[in-house]
Amino acid sequence: MMNGGMDGMGGMMLAWMILWGAVAVALIGFAVVGIVTMVRRGGSDRDRMPAAESSDEVLRRRYAAGDIDQEEFETRRAGLKG
Repeated sequence: MMNGGMDGMGGMMLAWMILWGAVAVALIGFAVVGIVTMVRRGGSDRDRMPAAESSDEVLRRRYAAGDIDQEEFETRRAGLKG
């Protein structure tokens, strides 16, 4: 007995629906993983490089720490200015 000439079409349609459903799930999964990865990389300040200190800041920090005396501090500062 024939079903109007569509004997194998029902199974083929089901296979295509399952295939496209799997593709949709995979695309959504990739999108979620990508978003989570971007958020984790950009969300933490400790992962970022600290801003570079200017020469004047380095000089002041060294003077404050006692690495150089006042005379050397002033000499180097004058050299930086000009």
